[in-house]
Amino acid sequence: MSASVTQRPLVIDVAGTTLGAADRRRLAHPQVGGVIHFARNWESRAQMQALNAQIKAIRPDLLICVDHEGGRVQRFRTDGFTRLPSMRALGTLWMDDPMRAVQAATAAGFVLASELRAVGVDFCFAPVLDLDHGESSVIGDRSFHRDPRVAALLAKSLMHGLLQAGMANCGKHFPGHGFVKADSHVAIPVDRRSLKAILADDARPFAWLTGTLAAVMPAHVIYPKVDARPAGFSSKWLQDILRGRLGFDGAIFSDDLSMEAGRYIDGRLLSYADAALAALGAGCDLAMLCNQSIGDGAPLDELLDGFAAAAQAGRWQPDAAGEARRRALLPKAPAPAWDAMVVSPTYRRALSQLPA
Repeated sequence: MSASVTQRPLVIDVAGTTLGAADRRRLAHPQVGGVIHFARNWESRAQMQALNAQIKAIRPDLLICVDHEGGRVQRFRTDGFTRLPSMRALGTLWMDDPMRAVQAATAAGFVLASELRAVGVDFCFAPVLDLDHGESSVIGDRSFHRDPRVAALLAKSLMHGLLQAGMANCGKHFPGHGFVKADSHVAIPVDRRSLKAILADDARPFAWLTGTLAAVMPAHVIYPKVDARPAGFSSKWLQDILRGRLGFDGAIFSDDLSMEAGRYIDGRLLSYADAALAALGAGCDLAMLCNQSIGDGAPLDELLDGFAAAAQAGRWQPDAAGEARRRALLPKAPAPAWDAMVVSPTYRRALSQLPA
């Protein structure tokens, strides 16, 4: 690999509502390519705009991300932000009026992306493509529906709304997290179904939306009949199935490596750096470590120092294609001004189309 090839595959968080010296140092690390915000980073629209301007001043290509799906997973909820419906609410609406649900899903995507972009956020980890089997508490009403056809059509409509507002999308959690009861934040879920059963059900939205998805996030779930490793650390799932069999050519993000299921591979607990290297080696383009900047941020420094050492030792080689996929997620047009956006006919119409 040529020394001139650069890749910035790490996504990290920052501690508070402004950047401290440690945040700035970490964001300037040559392998950091993105930052993910949480509710603790939010005070107001003006504060969020200022924080994101500070981040972009360090390097304009840093991808500013957030989990902001609607329903119970929505980081910004005050100072003018619309309380978005859960995805289950859109699936419920489908049962009464499918075309109204499609319209509402597109409107939700447009409002979501417009408001985020107006405060300087580039990218949102949405939509959830997991199916609602009625078993998973961590997925639950984040899922559109039990039927993969309904989930795929509503997700595609929401992604259309995101695109209208100039934001890329991320389908999660491949090949499906909804069947297992365990929460991968605190346990290691195991789905014992066959590959044939998974591809015929939970993975179908990913297959149908291959040409529409800009990014995919795999599940921290083990599917032992396919691979002993969780999907996010499995080249079988990411390279052979997602890229090879399904033909996906967008970006692949690891899920949060601080989750309980995010560092256990082959029964062994890895360091954050080794977990990131394992995710990238399996086929991820970006490896994400969340909620570790609080306090002294030692886990983040462990990740960055360990990753730099691995790169220096030749245990990791930058990949130009992976970097191109990361950069493709950055918005192509300037962000809208909030005051002009909220009075625009397109935004007002979208608001009126959201479910009551």
